[in-house]
Amino acid sequence: MKIATWNINSLRVRLPHVLQWLAIHQPDVLALQETKTEDRNFPVAEFAAAGYAVAFSGQPTYNGVALLSRQPMQVFANSIPGFPDPQKRVLGATAGDVAILNLYVPNGQSIDSDKYRYKLEWLSKLAAWIEALQQEHPRLILLGDFNIAPEDRDVYDPRAWQGQVLVSEPEREAFRRLLALGLNDSFRLHEAAGGHYSWWDYRAGGFRLNQGLRIDHILLSQPLAERSLAAFIDREPRGWERPSDHTPVIAELDF
Repeated sequence: MKIATWNINSLRVRLPHVLQWLAIHQPDVLALQETKTEDRNFPVAEFAAAGYAVAFSGQPTYNGVALLSRQPMQVFANSIPGFPDPQKRVLGATAGDVAILNLYVPNGQSIDSDKYRYKLEWLSKLAAWIEALQQEHPRLILLGDFNIAPEDRDVYDPRAWQGQVLVSEPEREAFRRLLALGLNDSFRLHEAAGGHYSWWDYRAGGFRLNQGLRIDHILLSQPLAERSLAAFIDREPRGWERPSDHTPVIAELDF
């Protein structure tokens, strides 16, 4: 089973990129974030023609998440239970006996902002939910844009980024709390070295200079981690014309 996540930063703009990438890599599941697309405008027919069932939760201009699957899916969540939030950041569905939770974690803006406090509260509510969700779905995958670089090896210049949003200690502690619930960072199951990133700023030649952060993740519950064959970051789409500032992250499982 090949599963992938990609913040595409506007599905309207980058639908051709997504369809091209699907044709090349043919994942079983692809999670998309920042679709920025109202549900009535979601390109269901285009993905069906490519062989994918779809589930989506969107809004115009901001946020939005979607799941594409070669298997039929059953949606079980489009928000964190007990956390009223108009922002479309969560989509959970089952494909067979695997539960897939697609997340677009808030960015947080800056550590002295209300958006940062909202991010930490959002992550706290998420962790409490995941603890219960694993009891119902032992084969669980959390994936998406977490907007957290978990360690210094996930940051091109840790000293320059120290204390900033995306790398602050409270955010990293929230990420570690998810791992402590029994989840595994699929990429780190196979790659220990730093210098691997999934996001590069559009400005100042960030991609060309490899000045990035690893903030897009696929987390596996223990039964799935035991079946993990490979995990990698596909840098190629970041070099395409008018790319997203993120690139796909992929995990392969032995099913």
